[in-house]
Amino acid sequence: MEDYLQEALEIVKAQASVRTMTEEEITSMVQKLAAGIKAIAEGDVVESGAPVAVDPQKAIREKSILCCACGKSFKVLTKKHLATHGMTPEEYREQYGYKKKLPLVCKSLQRERRKKMKEMQLWTKRTTAKKK
Repeated sequence: MEDYLQEALEIVKAQASVRTMTEEEITSMVQKLAAGIKAIAEGDVVESGAPVAVDPQKAIREKSILCCACGKSFKVLTKKHLATHGMTPEEYREQYGYKKKLPLVCKSLQRERRKKMKEMQLWTKRTTAKKK
C-alpha cells in the first residue's frame, strides 16, 4: 500500500502546485487516487462511470465549485460542461436542489461580480456629457 500512497501523493502534489486546494480536497484526492492505483495494480475493474457522491450543500466553496455529477472542480460551471452530462443549468439546479436563480460559480467570484455590478450601477440612468 505504501507504493500506491506515494504515487498518489506525487500526483496530488503536482495538482496542488497548479491550483489552490483545501485540506479536505487534498485528503480526499489522495485517498481516491491511492485506492484507484491499488485497484489497477491488482487487476480489479475500476468503474469510471460510477456516480460521484458530492454533497450539493458542500459543492459551492470559496475558491471552487464541484460538479455534483462528476466531482470535478471549477471556478464556474459552464453550460458546455453541463452539456457533457446531458443537462442544462436549469436541469442541474433542479436535480441537485439549488434555487432557480443561484449562480453556478465559486463564492469569491460571485462576490467580485456583485462588487463590480454595484460600482457600475447599471440600474441608474446615466447623465450624458452632451447636455449644455
